[in-house]
Amino acid sequence: MGRAGAGGPAGPADSSGRAAAGGPGVDRLARIVFGLLVLACFAAFIVTQRLKHTPTAVQDFKLTPRFSPTPAGHIKAERISFKLASADSVTVTILDSRDHVVATLVRDRPVSRYKQFALRWNGRLGPARAATAVVEPGGKTIVTPVNTGPPAPAGEYRVHVFLHDQNRTLLSPNYFTLVRP
Repeated sequence: MGRAGAGGPAGPADSSGRAAAGGPGVDRLARIVFGLLVLACFAAFIVTQRLKHTPTAVQDFKLTPRFSPTPAGHIKAERISFKLASADSVTVTILDSRDHVVATLVRDRPVSRYKQFALRWNGRLGPARAATAVVEPGGKTIVTPVNTGPPAPAGEYRVHVFLHDQNRTLLSPNYFTLVRP
């Protein structure tokens, strides 16, 4: 028989004569922890699947990789386009490689849900003084802002979109390059 110690009666002994760890209480706790881990894995799977099927706020972002707004340039304006998952008012700005705003193309402009919205940047600094808008037969709106500041220096730039109703800021996934001769 096992000998009772200060902590109470000894549990079943292993082959060396020492009391084995565990018992009914530990086994029950292990089952509970295992069950909670299985439930947590199922919950994580469900959340992941839901996130995979939730559309991103800005979709189908397209940029011209390189443009040169000079008279000798082949592509004279940066072509920017995107779709929104839900209608919103947007402010679209151009950021330099240090994330400083160099041009504002539109401010608080309504954009429809799932309609391709396109902008053209003329490579000039500052806020747009005016803009012309053309709606193509397929519903794509092309806005050409008139920025009248000095020409932006050559370098890499990126597009910053602020969604007013959602209070969200999004950056274009890629940079584009402004080339000067």
